[in-house]
Amino acid sequence: MRKHNFVHLLRILAILLAYIMKQTPKDIAVVGSGLIGSLLAIYLKRSGHEVTVFDRRPDIRTIEFSGRSINLALSDRGWKTLHKVGIEKEIKKIAIPLFKRAMHVDGKPIYYQNYGKEGEAIWSISRGLLNRKMIDLAENTGVNFRFNERVWDIDLPDAILYTGETEKGEWKAYDYDLVFGCDGAFSRIRHKMQRRSRFDYSQNFIDIGYKELTIPANDDGTHKLDKNSFHIWPRGNFMFIAMPNLDGSFTSTLFLPFEGDISFESIKTKSQAKAFFKTYFPDVINEMDSLTEDFFKNPTSAMVTMKCYPWTYWDKVALVGDSAHAIVPFYGQGMNAGFEDIYILNELISKYGDDWEHIFEEYQKERKPNADAIAELSYRNFVEMSSKTADPCFLLQKKIEKHFAKNNPGKWIPVYSRVTFSDQPYSDALAIGDEQEKIMQQIMRIQNIEAKWDSLEVEEKMLELLDKN
Repeated sequence: MRKHNFVHLLRILAILLAYIMKQTPKDIAVVGSGLIGSLLAIYLKRSGHEVTVFDRRPDIRTIEFSGRSINLALSDRGWKTLHKVGIEKEIKKIAIPLFKRAMHVDGKPIYYQNYGKEGEAIWSISRGLLNRKMIDLAENTGVNFRFNERVWDIDLPDAILYTGETEKGEWKAYDYDLVFGCDGAFSRIRHKMQRRSRFDYSQNFIDIGYKELTIPANDDGTHKLDKNSFHIWPRGNFMFIAMPNLDGSFTSTLFLPFEGDISFESIKTKSQAKAFFKTYFPDVINEMDSLTEDFFKNPTSAMVTMKCYPWTYWDKVALVGDSAHAIVPFYGQGMNAGFEDIYILNELISKYGDDWEHIFEEYQKERKPNADAIAELSYRNFVEMSSKTADPCFLLQKKIEKHFAKNNPGKWIPVYSRVTFSDQPYSDALAIGDEQEKIMQQIMRIQNIEAKWDSLEVEEKMLELLDKN
Protein backbone atom coordinates (compact mmCIF):
# COMPACT_ATOMS: atom_id res chain seq x y z
CA MET A 1 0.00 0.00 0.00
CA ARG A 2 2.81 2.36 0.91
CA LYS A 3 4.56 1.61 -2.40
CA HIS A 4 1.33 2.36 -4.29
CA ASN A 5 0.93 5.69 -2.48
CA PHE A 6 4.58 6.58 -3.17
CA VAL A 7 4.20 5.83 -6.90
CA HIS A 8 0.98 7.87 -6.98
CA LEU A 9 2.79 10.77 -5.27
CA LEU A 10 5.61 10.59 -7.83
CA ARG A 11 3.10 10.82 -10.67
CA ILE A 12 1.44 13.87 -9.12
CA LEU A 13 4.83 15.53 -8.69
CA ALA A 14 5.71 14.74 -12.32
CA ILE A 15 2.46 16.34 -13.50
CA LEU A 16 3.07 19.42 -11.35
CA LEU A 17 6.62 19.72 -12.67
CA ALA A 18 5.40 19.41 -16.24
CA TYR A 19 2.85 22.15 -15.57
CA ILE A 20 5.57 24.44 -14.25
CA MET A 21 7.68 23.68 -17.33
CA LYS A 22 4.60 24.26 -19.55
CA GLN A 23 4.86 20.75 -20.99
CA THR A 24 2.34 17.95 -21.12
CA PRO A 25 3.88 14.68 -19.89
CA LYS A 26 4.81 12.42 -22.78
CA ASP A 27 5.70 8.75 -23.11
CA ILE A 28 9.22 8.92 -24.55
CA ALA A 29 11.67 6.29 -25.79
CA VAL A 30 15.42 6.83 -25.89
CA VAL A 31 17.36 4.36 -28.03
CA GLY A 32 20.86 3.82 -26.64
CA SER A 33 21.96 3.60 -22.98
CA GLY A 34 25.36 5.21 -23.52
CA LEU A 35 26.43 8.52 -22.02
CA ILE A 36 24.18 10.67 -24.20
CA GLY A 37 21.11 8.44 -23.91
CA SER A 38 21.40 8.09 -20.13
CA LEU A 39 21.90 11.81 -19.53
CA LEU A 40 19.09 12.78 -21.91
CA ALA A 41 16.83 10.33 -20.08
CA ILE A 42 17.61 12.09 -16.77
CA TYR A 43 16.74 15.48 -18.28
CA LEU A 44 13.48 14.22 -19.79
CA LYS A 45 12.41 12.39 -16.64
CA ARG A 46 13.04 15.48 -14.51
CA SER A 47 10.88 17.44 -16.94
CA GLY A 48 7.97 15.20 -16.00
CA HIS A 49 7.97 12.64 -18.83
CA GLU A 50 7.81 8.84 -18.72
CA VAL A 51 11.11 7.61 -20.19
CA THR A 52 12.16 4.16 -21.38
CA VAL A 53 15.69 3.49 -22.65
CA PHE A 54 16.30 0.62 -25.09
CA ASP A 55 19.70 -0.94 -25.72
CA ARG A 56 20.70 -3.97 -27.75
CA ARG A 57 23.64 -4.55 -25.39
CA PRO A 58 23.51 -6.08 -21.91
CA ASP A 59 23.60 -3.82 -18.88
CA ILE A 60 27.15 -2.43 -18.84
CA ARG A 61 27.10 -2.61 -15.03
CA THR A 62 27.03 -6.41 -15.22
CA ILE A 63 29.89 -6.99 -17.67
CA GLU A 64 33.57 -6.19 -18.10
CA PHE A 65 34.12 -3.16 -20.33
CA SER A 66 35.09 -3.97 -23.91
CA GLY A 67 38.67 -2.66 -24.25
CA ARG A 68 37.70 -0.31 -27.10
CA SER A 69 37.75 2.93 -25.14
CA ILE A 70 39.73 6.12 -25.07
CA ASN A 71 39.42 7.82 -21.71
CA LEU A 72 37.04 10.76 -21.83
CA ALA A 73 38.06 14.39 -21.36
CA LEU A 74 35.25 16.27 -19.66
CA SER A 75 35.52 20.02 -20.22
CA ASP A 76 33.40 23.12 -19.57
CA ARG A 77 30.53 22.28 -21.94
CA GLY A 78 30.10 18.86 -20.39
CA TRP A 79 30.30 20.17 -16.83
CA LYS A 80 27.75 22.88 -17.62
CA THR A 81 25.26 20.25 -18.78
CA LEU A 82 25.86 18.02 -15.75
CA HIS A 83 25.55 21.01 -13.39
CA LYS A 84 22.20 22.03 -14.90
CA VAL A 85 20.66 18.71 -13.89
CA GLY A 86 22.41 18.59 -10.50
CA ILE A 87 24.84 15.68 -10.94
CA GLU A 88 28.13 17.54 -11.47
CA LYS A 89 29.44 16.81 -7.94
CA GLU A 90 28.68 13.09 -8.25
CA ILE A 91 30.63 12.84 -11.49
CA LYS A 92 33.62 14.82 -10.19
CA LYS A 93 34.12 12.09 -7.58
CA ILE A 94 35.20 9.71 -10.37
CA ALA A 95 37.26 12.17 -12.47
CA ILE A 96 40.85 13.46 -12.32
CA PRO A 97 41.77 17.03 -13.35
CA LEU A 98 44.48 17.38 -16.00
CA PHE A 99 46.05 20.84 -15.96
CA LYS A 100 48.67 20.28 -18.65
CA ARG A 101 50.03 18.15 -21.45
CA ALA A 102 53.15 16.11 -20.75
CA MET A 103 55.10 15.87 -24.00
CA HIS A 104 57.31 12.81 -24.46
CA VAL A 105 59.29 13.95 -27.50
CA ASP A 106 61.76 11.40 -28.82
CA GLY A 107 65.29 12.02 -27.51
CA LYS A 108 64.31 14.92 -25.23
CA PRO A 109 63.32 15.26 -21.56
CA ILE A 110 59.60 15.41 -20.78
CA TYR A 111 58.26 18.95 -20.94
CA TYR A 112 54.86 20.34 -19.98
CA GLN A 113 52.35 22.65 -21.65
CA ASN A 114 49.59 24.17 -19.52
CA TYR A 115 46.15 23.81 -21.08
CA GLY A 116 44.89 27.23 -20.16
CA LYS A 117 44.99 29.79 -17.40
CA GLU A 118 45.82 28.77 -13.85
CA GLY A 119 43.20 26.36 -12.53
CA GLU A 120 41.79 25.45 -15.95
CA ALA A 121 41.75 21.71 -16.59
CA ILE A 122 40.17 18.96 -18.59
CA TRP A 123 39.06 15.97 -16.53
CA SER A 124 40.05 12.38 -17.25
CA ILE A 125 37.32 9.83 -16.67
CA SER A 126 36.84 6.20 -17.65
CA ARG A 127 34.05 5.77 -20.20
CA GLY A 128 32.89 2.54 -18.58
CA LEU A 129 32.90 4.01 -15.08
CA LEU A 130 30.99 7.11 -16.20
CA ASN A 131 28.45 5.10 -18.19
CA ARG A 132 27.70 2.86 -15.21
CA LYS A 133 27.28 5.91 -12.98
CA MET A 134 24.97 7.64 -15.44
CA ILE A 135 22.71 4.59 -15.68
CA ASP A 136 22.55 4.41 -11.88
CA LEU A 137 21.60 8.08 -11.68
CA ALA A 138 18.98 7.68 -14.43
CA GLU A 139 17.40 4.68 -12.68
CA ASN A 140 17.35 6.59 -9.41
CA THR A 141 15.44 9.34 -11.22
CA GLY A 142 12.82 6.82 -12.36
CA VAL A 143 13.99 5.98 -15.89
CA ASN A 144 13.15 2.47 -17.10
CA PHE A 145 15.89 0.53 -18.96
CA ARG A 146 15.30 -2.36 -21.35
CA PHE A 147 18.65 -4.03 -21.98
CA ASN A 148 19.28 -6.86 -24.48
CA GLU A 149 16.43 -5.54 -26.61
CA ARG A 150 17.41 -4.73 -30.17
CA VAL A 151 15.58 -2.00 -32.03
CA TRP A 152 15.35 -3.07 -35.67
CA ASP A 153 12.97 -0.51 -37.12
CA ILE A 154 10.92 2.59 -36.39
CA ASP A 155 7.68 3.93 -37.83
CA LEU A 156 8.71 7.58 -37.99
CA PRO A 157 5.28 9.29 -38.34
CA ASP A 158 3.82 7.35 -35.41
CA ALA A 159 6.97 6.93 -33.27
CA ILE A 160 6.55 3.16 -33.04
CA LEU A 161 9.65 1.09 -32.22
CA TYR A 162 10.03 -2.51 -33.35
CA THR A 163 12.30 -4.83 -31.37
CA GLY A 164 13.18 -8.50 -31.57
CA GLU A 165 15.92 -11.08 -31.16
CA THR A 166 16.79 -11.12 -34.86
CA GLU A 167 16.17 -8.83 -37.82
CA LYS A 168 14.09 -11.45 -39.63
CA GLY A 169 12.37 -12.91 -36.59
CA GLU A 170 9.22 -11.91 -34.73
CA TRP A 171 9.10 -8.28 -33.56
CA LYS A 172 7.36 -6.47 -30.72
CA ALA A 173 5.87 -3.02 -31.33
CA TYR A 174 6.13 -0.19 -28.80
CA ASP A 175 4.08 2.95 -29.35
CA TYR A 176 5.55 6.24 -28.04
CA ASP A 177 4.82 9.93 -28.26
CA LEU A 178 8.47 10.78 -29.03
CA VAL A 179 11.64 8.85 -29.84
CA PHE A 180 15.22 10.06 -29.41
CA GLY A 181 17.98 8.25 -31.30
CA CYS A 182 21.12 8.18 -29.13
CA ASP A 183 22.46 4.93 -30.55
CA GLY A 184 25.81 6.11 -31.88
CA ALA A 185 27.58 6.60 -35.18
CA PHE A 186 25.82 3.61 -36.77
CA SER A 187 22.39 4.52 -35.41
CA ARG A 188 19.45 2.32 -36.31
CA ILE A 189 17.11 5.28 -35.95
CA ARG A 190 19.16 7.40 -38.35
CA HIS A 191 19.36 4.45 -40.74
CA LYS A 192 15.57 4.59 -41.17
CA MET A 193 15.65 8.40 -41.55
CA GLN A 194 18.28 8.03 -44.31
CA ARG A 195 15.73 6.29 -46.53
CA ARG A 196 13.65 9.42 -46.76
CA SER A 197 13.94 11.90 -49.60
CA ARG A 198 16.39 14.82 -49.23
CA PHE A 199 18.23 13.33 -46.27
CA ASP A 200 21.93 14.23 -46.54
CA TYR A 201 24.43 11.74 -45.16
CA SER A 202 28.18 11.22 -45.36
CA GLN A 203 30.80 9.23 -43.50
CA ASN A 204 34.56 9.44 -43.73
CA PHE A 205 36.92 6.94 -42.13
CA ILE A 206 40.50 8.07 -41.54
CA ASP A 207 43.41 5.75 -42.30
CA ILE A 208 44.48 5.76 -38.65
CA GLY A 209 43.17 3.14 -36.24
CA TYR A 210 43.44 2.95 -32.48
CA LYS A 211 44.01 0.31 -29.84
CA GLU A 212 43.38 0.61 -26.11
CA LEU A 213 46.33 -0.36 -23.91
CA THR A 214 47.04 -0.07 -20.17
CA ILE A 215 49.91 1.22 -18.07
CA PRO A 216 49.30 -0.42 -14.68
CA ALA A 217 49.68 1.27 -11.30
CA ASN A 218 52.74 0.92 -9.10
CA ASP A 219 52.61 -1.86 -6.53
CA ASP A 220 51.45 0.65 -3.91
CA GLY A 221 48.60 1.89 -6.15
CA THR A 222 50.25 5.17 -7.16
CA HIS A 223 50.56 6.43 -10.74
CA LYS A 224 53.75 5.72 -12.69
CA LEU A 225 53.47 9.06 -14.51
CA ASP A 226 52.30 12.49 -13.41
CA LYS A 227 48.59 11.95 -12.73
CA ASN A 228 47.47 15.51 -13.47
CA SER A 229 48.80 15.51 -17.04
CA PHE A 230 47.58 14.26 -20.39
CA HIS A 231 50.62 12.32 -21.65
CA ILE A 232 51.39 12.46 -25.38
CA TRP A 233 54.16 10.72 -27.34
CA PRO A 234 54.02 12.48 -30.77
CA ARG A 235 55.69 10.54 -33.57
CA GLY A 236 54.62 12.18 -36.83
CA ASN A 237 51.85 10.16 -38.45
CA PHE A 238 51.26 8.11 -35.30
CA MET A 239 51.21 8.71 -31.55
CA PHE A 240 50.66 7.22 -28.13
CA ILE A 241 48.62 8.87 -25.34
CA ALA A 242 47.89 8.08 -21.71
CA MET A 243 45.21 9.38 -19.34
CA PRO A 244 45.03 8.57 -15.60
CA ASN A 245 42.47 6.46 -13.75
CA LEU A 246 41.50 6.55 -10.08
CA ASP A 247 43.11 3.16 -9.39
CA GLY A 248 46.61 4.41 -10.32
CA SER A 249 46.61 2.96 -13.82
CA PHE A 250 46.59 4.86 -17.13
CA THR A 251 44.30 4.07 -20.01
CA SER A 252 46.64 4.51 -22.94
CA THR A 253 45.85 4.52 -26.63
CA LEU A 254 48.04 3.82 -29.64
CA PHE A 255 46.99 5.66 -32.81
CA LEU A 256 48.65 4.03 -35.82
CA PRO A 257 47.98 3.61 -39.56
CA PHE A 258 46.12 0.43 -40.46
CA GLU A 259 48.55 -0.39 -43.28
CA GLY A 260 52.11 0.54 -44.24
CA ASP A 261 55.69 0.10 -43.04
CA ILE A 262 54.82 1.30 -39.53
CA SER A 263 51.28 0.12 -38.95
CA PHE A 264 49.01 -2.28 -37.13
CA GLU A 265 49.29 -4.58 -40.14
CA SER A 266 53.10 -4.74 -39.80
CA ILE A 267 53.07 -5.87 -36.13
CA LYS A 268 52.18 -9.54 -36.12
CA THR A 269 54.11 -11.04 -33.18
CA LYS A 270 54.93 -10.13 -29.57
CA SER A 271 58.58 -9.72 -30.44
CA GLN A 272 57.64 -7.23 -33.20
CA ALA A 273 55.40 -5.37 -30.74
CA LYS A 274 58.20 -5.18 -28.16
CA ALA A 275 60.65 -3.95 -30.78
CA PHE A 276 58.12 -1.31 -31.86
CA PHE A 277 57.66 0.04 -28.32
CA LYS A 278 61.42 -0.07 -27.58
CA THR A 279 62.10 1.93 -30.74
CA TYR A 280 59.41 4.58 -30.52
CA PHE A 281 58.36 4.69 -26.86
CA PRO A 282 61.44 3.67 -24.87
CA ASP A 283 60.32 5.42 -21.67
CA VAL A 284 57.44 2.93 -21.25
CA ILE A 285 59.77 -0.05 -21.68
CA ASN A 286 59.15 -1.24 -18.11
CA GLU A 287 55.50 -1.81 -19.02
CA MET A 288 56.36 -3.84 -22.12
CA ASP A 289 54.72 -7.09 -20.99
CA SER A 290 51.36 -5.51 -20.19
CA LEU A 291 51.41 -3.34 -23.33
CA THR A 292 52.20 -6.20 -25.69
CA GLU A 293 49.64 -8.45 -23.99
CA ASP A 294 46.96 -5.77 -24.44
CA PHE A 295 48.14 -5.17 -28.01
CA PHE A 296 47.02 -8.63 -29.11
CA LYS A 297 44.09 -9.00 -26.70
CA ASN A 298 42.28 -5.76 -27.53
CA PRO A 299 40.69 -5.02 -30.92
CA THR A 300 41.97 -2.47 -33.40
CA SER A 301 39.19 0.05 -33.93
CA ALA A 302 38.40 2.52 -36.70
CA MET A 303 37.49 6.22 -36.43
CA VAL A 304 34.84 7.93 -38.48
CA THR A 305 33.43 11.39 -39.06
CA MET A 306 29.71 11.15 -39.78
CA LYS A 307 27.52 14.05 -40.86
CA CYS A 308 23.82 14.13 -41.69
CA TYR A 309 20.79 16.41 -41.97
CA PRO A 310 18.00 16.78 -40.97
CA TRP A 311 18.38 15.49 -37.44
CA THR A 312 14.65 15.40 -36.73
CA TYR A 313 11.40 14.07 -38.17
CA TRP A 314 8.29 16.21 -37.61
CA ASP A 315 7.56 16.49 -33.89
CA LYS A 316 8.22 12.77 -33.37
CA VAL A 317 11.89 11.80 -33.68
CA ALA A 318 15.24 13.47 -33.03
CA LEU A 319 18.88 12.37 -33.21
CA VAL A 320 21.26 13.39 -30.42
CA GLY A 321 25.02 12.97 -30.02
CA ASP A 322 27.01 10.63 -32.26
CA SER A 323 23.90 9.46 -34.10
CA ALA A 324 23.70 13.00 -35.53
CA HIS A 325 27.38 13.99 -35.65
CA ALA A 326 30.11 11.41 -34.95
CA ILE A 327 33.62 12.90 -34.86
CA VAL A 328 37.18 11.67 -34.43
CA PRO A 329 38.38 11.93 -30.80
CA PHE A 330 41.40 14.24 -31.14
CA TYR A 331 39.84 17.31 -29.52
CA GLY A 332 38.23 15.37 -26.70
CA GLN A 333 34.88 16.95 -27.58
CA GLY A 334 32.68 14.08 -28.79
CA MET A 335 30.96 13.55 -25.45
CA ASN A 336 31.03 17.27 -24.59
CA ALA A 337 29.33 18.11 -27.90
CA GLY A 338 26.66 15.47 -27.26
CA PHE A 339 26.06 16.79 -23.75
CA GLU A 340 25.74 20.29 -25.19
CA ASP A 341 23.05 18.97 -27.58
CA ILE A 342 21.08 17.98 -24.48
CA TYR A 343 21.63 21.36 -22.81
CA ILE A 344 20.35 23.21 -25.88
CA LEU A 345 17.36 20.87 -26.20
CA ASN A 346 16.48 21.53 -22.58
CA GLU A 347 16.69 25.30 -23.10
CA LEU A 348 14.35 25.05 -26.09
CA ILE A 349 11.94 22.82 -24.17
CA SER A 350 11.76 25.48 -21.44
CA LYS A 351 11.19 28.15 -24.09
CA TYR A 352 8.59 26.46 -26.34
CA GLY A 353 6.74 24.08 -24.01
CA ASP A 354 4.56 21.62 -25.93
CA ASP A 355 5.58 22.83 -29.38
CA TRP A 356 7.90 19.89 -30.11
CA GLU A 357 8.03 20.59 -33.83
CA HIS A 358 9.39 24.08 -33.11
CA ILE A 359 11.77 22.67 -30.47
CA PHE A 360 13.19 20.13 -32.92
CA GLU A 361 13.50 22.61 -35.77
CA GLU A 362 15.37 25.18 -33.66
CA TYR A 363 17.54 22.43 -32.14
CA GLN A 364 18.86 21.11 -35.44
CA LYS A 365 19.36 24.57 -36.95
CA GLU A 366 21.41 25.72 -33.98
CA ARG A 367 23.47 22.56 -33.51
CA LYS A 368 24.27 21.50 -37.08
CA PRO A 369 26.82 24.29 -37.87
CA ASN A 370 28.50 23.72 -34.52
CA ALA A 371 28.69 19.97 -35.06
CA ASP A 372 30.34 20.52 -38.45
CA ALA A 373 32.80 22.96 -36.88
CA ILE A 374 33.95 20.64 -34.10
CA ALA A 375 34.30 17.82 -36.64
CA GLU A 376 36.75 19.98 -38.60
CA LEU A 377 38.62 21.08 -35.47
CA SER A 378 38.89 17.49 -34.25
CA TYR A 379 40.42 16.30 -37.51
CA ARG A 380 42.95 19.16 -37.50
CA ASN A 381 43.94 18.44 -33.92
CA PHE A 382 45.31 15.02 -34.83
CA VAL A 383 47.92 16.74 -37.00
CA GLU A 384 48.71 19.11 -34.15
CA MET A 385 49.00 16.41 -31.49
CA SER A 386 50.97 13.87 -33.52
CA SER A 387 53.30 16.18 -35.45
CA LYS A 388 53.23 19.86 -34.54
CA THR A 389 53.63 19.49 -30.76
CA ALA A 390 57.20 18.35 -31.43
CA ASP A 391 57.89 21.13 -33.96
CA PRO A 392 60.00 24.05 -32.54
CA CYS A 393 58.28 26.59 -34.83
CA PHE A 394 54.84 25.48 -33.68
CA LEU A 395 55.90 25.60 -30.04
CA LEU A 396 57.29 29.10 -30.52
CA GLN A 397 54.03 30.21 -32.14
CA LYS A 398 52.04 28.90 -29.21
CA LYS A 399 54.41 30.65 -26.79
CA ILE A 400 53.90 33.97 -28.61
CA GLU A 401 50.13 33.52 -28.57
CA LYS A 402 50.11 32.71 -24.85
CA HIS A 403 52.31 35.71 -24.05
CA PHE A 404 50.14 38.05 -26.12
CA ALA A 405 46.91 36.67 -24.62
CA LYS A 406 48.25 37.23 -21.10
CA ASN A 407 49.01 40.88 -21.90
CA ASN A 408 45.82 41.40 -23.93
CA PRO A 409 43.20 39.04 -22.45
CA GLY A 410 40.27 40.77 -24.11
CA LYS A 411 41.80 40.65 -27.58
CA TRP A 412 43.16 37.12 -27.95
CA ILE A 413 41.73 33.82 -26.72
CA PRO A 414 43.41 30.72 -28.20
CA VAL A 415 41.06 28.49 -30.18
CA TYR A 416 41.72 25.59 -27.77
CA SER A 417 40.47 27.69 -24.85
CA ARG A 418 37.43 28.81 -26.84
CA VAL A 419 36.54 25.16 -27.45
CA THR A 420 37.52 23.65 -24.12
CA PHE A 421 37.10 26.34 -21.46
CA SER A 422 34.04 28.20 -22.73
CA ASP A 423 30.60 27.56 -24.16
CA GLN A 424 31.18 29.80 -27.17
CA PRO A 425 29.67 28.18 -30.31
CA TYR A 426 32.11 25.80 -31.99
CA SER A 427 31.44 27.56 -35.29
CA ASP A 428 32.66 30.86 -33.81
CA ALA A 429 35.73 29.19 -32.36
CA LEU A 430 36.61 27.74 -35.77
CA ALA A 431 36.12 31.02 -37.64
CA ILE A 432 38.03 33.13 -35.11
CA GLY A 433 40.76 30.50 -34.89
CA ASP A 434 41.25 30.66 -38.66
CA GLU A 435 41.60 34.45 -38.51
CA GLN A 436 44.10 34.16 -35.66
CA GLU A 437 46.11 31.61 -37.63
CA LYS A 438 46.40 34.04 -40.56
CA ILE A 439 47.78 36.67 -38.19
CA MET A 440 50.25 34.24 -36.65
CA GLN A 441 51.55 33.19 -40.06
CA GLN A 442 52.54 36.82 -40.65
CA ILE A 443 54.07 37.11 -37.19
CA MET A 444 56.16 33.97 -37.67
CA ARG A 445 57.69 35.53 -40.80
CA ILE A 446 59.15 38.45 -38.82
CA GLN A 447 62.93 38.38 -39.15
CA ASN A 448 64.69 36.96 -36.09
CA ILE A 449 61.37 36.13 -34.42
CA GLU A 450 63.08 33.52 -32.22
CA ALA A 451 65.04 36.25 -30.42
CA LYS A 452 62.31 38.88 -30.08
CA TRP A 453 59.18 36.79 -29.71
CA ASP A 454 58.19 38.59 -26.47
CA SER A 455 59.18 42.09 -27.61
CA LEU A 456 57.01 45.20 -27.84
CA GLU A 457 57.56 45.16 -31.62
CA VAL A 458 55.83 41.79 -31.96
CA GLU A 459 52.99 42.79 -29.63
CA GLU A 460 52.34 46.01 -31.54
CA LYS A 461 52.36 44.14 -34.85
CA MET A 462 49.76 41.69 -33.55
CA LEU A 463 47.59 44.57 -32.32
CA GLU A 464 47.90 46.23 -35.73
CA LEU A 465 46.87 43.05 -37.56
CA LEU A 466 43.94 42.54 -35.16
CA ASP A 467 42.71 46.08 -35.80
CA LYS A 468 42.71 45.39 -39.56
CA ASN A 469 40.31 42.53 -38.94
